[in-house]
Amino acid sequence: MIDVNSPPPCDDSDLRAAMEHFFFAYQAFTARPDAILERRGLARVHHRVLFFIAREPGLSVKGLLAKLGVSKQALNTPLRQLIEMGLVDAVADAADKRMKRLYLSAEGARLEATLYREQARLLEGALARAGLDAAGGWLAFNHALSPRDDGDGA
Repeated sequence: MIDVNSPPPCDDSDLRAAMEHFFFAYQAFTARPDAILERRGLARVHHRVLFFIAREPGLSVKGLLAKLGVSKQALNTPLRQLIEMGLVDAVADAADKRMKRLYLSAEGARLEATLYREQARLLEGALARAGLDAAGGWLAFNHALSPRDDGDGA
């Protein structure tokens, strides 16, 4: 296990251990939501769409494309499925009717909240086991690993 108080790992075995733990952590983080989604015929891509719309109601399709870093073609099918299933509402923008604003329907909000609770419970448990002091380092690590600026000033 990597000592969080020591310098970042530099040798291959430490990096491989970090990758292994990251892989299994991500697997644990997504397992329950994936099972919930699968029962509805949905996948992880649908979860990402629901997550970002919940985080930013009224997000434009263009804004969602930018958040996800995918092409229109890649987003078209999952977004259309979510709209057809009544989980997402696409509303024409008041100022520009060509622009669609995305909102979760009541059912979509319930599903997203269920997925959120599963992952929040896992994170809360891990932070409790690691110690609350680990949260700042974990957030800094993930922010440094992410190629995106989330715009929240963190």
